[in-house]
Amino acid sequence: MRIQVFTTMFLAGIIPVILFSNIIIKCRIDVNGVLMTTQKPLFSGSIVALVTPMDNYGNIDFETLEKLIEFHINAGSDSIVSVGTTGESATLSIEENVKVIEKTVELAKGRIPIIAGTGANATSEAIVMTKLLRDSGVAGCLSVVPYYNKPTQEGMFQHFKAIAECTDLPQLLYNVPGRTGSDMKPETVARLSQIENIVGIKEATGDLTRITAIKELAGKDFIVLSGDDATGLEAMKLGAEGVISVTNNLAAKDMAAMCRYALAGDFAKAEEINARLMPLHQDLFIESNPIPVKWATYRLGLIKTPHLRLPLTVLSEGAQVKVEEALKVAGLI
Repeated sequence: MRIQVFTTMFLAGIIPVILFSNIIIKCRIDVNGVLMTTQKPLFSGSIVALVTPMDNYGNIDFETLEKLIEFHINAGSDSIVSVGTTGESATLSIEENVKVIEKTVELAKGRIPIIAGTGANATSEAIVMTKLLRDSGVAGCLSVVPYYNKPTQEGMFQHFKAIAECTDLPQLLYNVPGRTGSDMKPETVARLSQIENIVGIKEATGDLTRITAIKELAGKDFIVLSGDDATGLEAMKLGAEGVISVTNNLAAKDMAAMCRYALAGDFAKAEEINARLMPLHQDLFIESNPIPVKWATYRLGLIKTPHLRLPLTVLSEGAQVKVEEALKVAGLI
């Protein structure tokens, strides 16, 4: 079917894109009429873990959501994660999660890939979310290790296997033990990498040895994305394909440039940008994410209010001072 789609597009004179598991192959005709191809990972570069804008009553602000999407497209972000941890997925209902994701896809108009946050600590709920997004136009799903109930490694394997089997959508695993209370080991990731539509992982332990271990065990084509801004550049030096970033909400152009330089091997230029952003990388976690980043996004005028749904509350005044200073160091105010 994919070859058939490619041929139709080719004859129509459109630059075709072919998806094979975890890579994108782009095709073009050179001046001599020769078919040329380039390939890149399905997900790579600077990927924003987008905040979900709300009004002061906790209603989702879709007008501001549209402005945020335009901001990231214009800044050069490579993908958007809709309603992940930073997008307050835990306090949105399934219906709200789906609505925000579908609206994000609609507003993006095919200009940037949208990755849907579909994780849950009940396998059945994650499957429902994933199935509801089957025809939504999302580029893939990001599914977190089940939180609170602390599954074994075998439980994690069976959880993600069941989700992958319910859909054709590419699946990104998400390991963040600091929030979930459970740590998915590289050996389990390697087992899951054998499932065709499990294409990569957001690895947010901050442990750089995980990058090399996963690449060795799961194979070089298995996508590894850092989920820790402070070590993101170092992760890319070790072979990670990019960063799913909180800082990107604020410094989108800088994060896009940093990732672009890093993936091209120009680490000196990447380091220069990253050093300026390091206070943000660190202080955006001075209180639980997304509390600081939502306040900072508000401080920059990108959203109308810093409101979060309970049990999360607005950034404390003392912490606001530190985040404000980090914004200054980054050159954003």
